[in-house]
Amino acid sequence: MSIFDKLKKTVGDAAKGAALNLGNKKETFTFAKLPESLAELQTTPEASLDTPFKAAALTVCALCAYAADKNIGIEMLNWLKGPKPLTPFEISFIDDRLRDGKTYVPFSYFKGATPENDYTPDEPFTVTVESNPYSDDNEGYMKLFIKSGGADSAREVILRLKGDGKWLLWDQMLLPDIRVPKSANPWA
Repeated sequence: MSIFDKLKKTVGDAAKGAALNLGNKKETFTFAKLPESLAELQTTPEASLDTPFKAAALTVCALCAYAADKNIGIEMLNWLKGPKPLTPFEISFIDDRLRDGKTYVPFSYFKGATPENDYTPDEPFTVTVESNPYSDDNEGYMKLFIKSGGADSAREVILRLKGDGKWLLWDQMLLPDIRVPKSANPWA
């Protein structure tokens, strides 16, 4: 066997191994109650941040807290972002997305929250985070997806792996407009 044949075999084996790790993976997280402070967020099992799925689920919780109390939400998001806290632009963007009574948007990611019930999630609060075959295309980053009860397509959360093995929030696209709640829809 030539050295090139060995190389082909090694590359082929690596590709097969990588293919086993890729694909559609789904993880569901359940919260008896939503964290109302950074301390409560940090006591959840997901706070280990040892998988990108856990960090993505906690991002939804932090955005819900932000909708209720901006300062607590900022504190939670900054903890999830680690050494790269929210910029003034990001804070302004979140404020804009939640303006005009749109505080229901982050809650739309929990099971049972739909326009028909004004985005009132089922309890306990359950969120499902998914990957696809391209989620880990960029080394050290993971692009995951969460479905909203008010949108046709899932929305992205991008996580970044820190040197200590923790996955931190890099960026989120969870706050675009969704269908208005039934109570606010003049056509309903």
